[in-house]
Amino acid sequence: MAYLKFNKAELVNLEYSLKREVLSTNRAGGYANTTIVCCNTRKYHGLLVVPMDKFGADKYILLSSLDETLLQHGQPFNLGIHNYGNVYEPRGHKYIIDFEMDPIPTITYRVGGMIFQKSFIFIHEEEQLLIKYTLLEANSETVLRLKPFLAFRDIHSLTHANTDADTHYTPIENGVAFNMYAGFPDLNLQCSKSCEYVHNPDWYRGIVYREEYRRGFDCTEDLFVPGFFEMPIKKGETVIFSASTKAMNTRSFKPNFTKEEKTRVKRENYEDCLKAAAAQLFAINGPFTRVCSGFSWLATGILRDTCVFLPGLTLYNDGNVTLFNKVLSDLITIHKDAILHGCNQVDGPLRITPDVQHLASFTNDEKGAWTKYGKILKDIILSYIAGRPEVQMHDNGLLWGEKKGVALTWMNAYLDGVPVTERAGYQVETNSLWYNAVSFAADMEAKFGKDKVFIDKCLNIKKLIEDNFLKMFWVEERCHLADYVDRDGQNIFTRPSQIYACSLPYCPISEEIQAEVLRSINRELVTDRGIRTLSPKNPLYKGVYEGNQIQRDLAYHNGCTRPWLLGPYITANLKLYGPSYLRTAEMLVDGFAEDMNIHGLGAVAEIYDGDPPHYPHGAINSAASVSEILRVKYLINKYKKEDAEK
Repeated sequence: MAYLKFNKAELVNLEYSLKREVLSTNRAGGYANTTIVCCNTRKYHGLLVVPMDKFGADKYILLSSLDETLLQHGQPFNLGIHNYGNVYEPRGHKYIIDFEMDPIPTITYRVGGMIFQKSFIFIHEEEQLLIKYTLLEANSETVLRLKPFLAFRDIHSLTHANTDADTHYTPIENGVAFNMYAGFPDLNLQCSKSCEYVHNPDWYRGIVYREEYRRGFDCTEDLFVPGFFEMPIKKGETVIFSASTKAMNTRSFKPNFTKEEKTRVKRENYEDCLKAAAAQLFAINGPFTRVCSGFSWLATGILRDTCVFLPGLTLYNDGNVTLFNKVLSDLITIHKDAILHGCNQVDGPLRITPDVQHLASFTNDEKGAWTKYGKILKDIILSYIAGRPEVQMHDNGLLWGEKKGVALTWMNAYLDGVPVTERAGYQVETNSLWYNAVSFAADMEAKFGKDKVFIDKCLNIKKLIEDNFLKMFWVEERCHLADYVDRDGQNIFTRPSQIYACSLPYCPISEEIQAEVLRSINRELVTDRGIRTLSPKNPLYKGVYEGNQIQRDLAYHNGCTRPWLLGPYITANLKLYGPSYLRTAEMLVDGFAEDMNIHGLGAVAEIYDGDPPHYPHGAINSAASVSEILRVKYLINKYKKEDAEK
């Protein structure tokens, strides 16, 4: 039996099935994403979604959905499903008897005496989706009809019936091609066998995306249906349907489907799901390999994000040092100006240092890591010493980050263009990362370099930080570190960024103070599904990510949990308490195994409610969440192995 599997009772219950999403990616930025009953509930859902460099590399939905209809004795049975506000029409989900992912999404329908199965797969590094249809049982002659719904719009927008759309088509091998607007690639729709295409252009109006409605966004659009494909299908026969940006050789569909399916990671347990989710996140675009922060709507190749999740997705997932180096080197090339001369991520360049530390530790080759990345790390430090538009080093050795109206830290939600949590001043995590960077650079240059002037600069800054960090951030009455310090003094909110003062290889505070910080976080921020972004005792705390956009944005960094913060939190505890903390660490990360069949199948969500029962929200496959859980699981296994060898 498949690990990710749903029965008929679950599938026909739309309140249940519409909250569960399936994702397939091509590792080049493209994806197919919908619910397990193939009813789109988000504007981001679609079957062929691809990035378009011509329009700024954002993602565009070409094929929104595809309705299948089985005909026997002239009687149609429509397997599709769409929401038109108060009604669902057609209601093809009532025919579904089984859904499983082993390793790709496969849906089985029973219609009278017919048993019909479909599965789909996005070809790696190609803009091509293949859907395999098999008629398993049939007592009479059967016809398969396929009706495509076209969008041709970016993922953040909605489309409506208009006279600008080009509704014509071009015949191609076993299919037709469409191009609704100038600048778009062709959408080529083809079948593995000869079929009849009936052109009957029309707009299907008023399709509603219930998740957008729930979130307070525009939620209604019109989709263009150009006509339908029709072909006979015999019992036991398989037909492959292809949607792609290039006209394909239809004889390749079946062998390519089989070949691609064999490359997919089996999802037979929790760990398999994490590895499969990690594999979906890489995007090879031209010469560069980048990582998407999360599907369906999060951006690709973000500096800070990539630094956070790169070690977990590569080194601690499958030991892929080559991929780690490729992504990190490409990241440095792409963002070099921002890394060295200023950006809106005050801590972003400093997070490259922990990545290099992970590489050095994982490969047990400090010299190799420093030889490869030492120059860029030194240049980053010198740029902070000299001062950047977003950050200045003060005489106390600490970094002051401020850029009017800009949220420079990872807490970067905005309301009407105004940061919800601007945190201007001395941020605790920025200065923890700064201490770690100068300490590591001083040690590595002393071991493997010759720049004594640079070493002396770093050691002087290190001493200044050691003298001033605790004075600046320690909140005596609360026994934890201030979240940041601005011109008005300490912000004493209990927040999670102080974890970095405990978790990094070089810590600016004593073990005694680290223990106090971790106890404070454990009391107020730790949950069964990650670390809260704000203590429930705070009047600004919002424990449920619900309501309109304003309400959700207020909750985003003021209560919602972050699974990825378990990474630094568990790391800090294992550093301090060793194997005695392993049982708690396992409990915290293994709890997500219960969530593999909700929200995004086989993946970990971006955020969870701060209040029980901690329902998942946000991106269905979060790179940060998946990567840090993978990293922690690797760390746990390492501690277990070392403990067993003693």
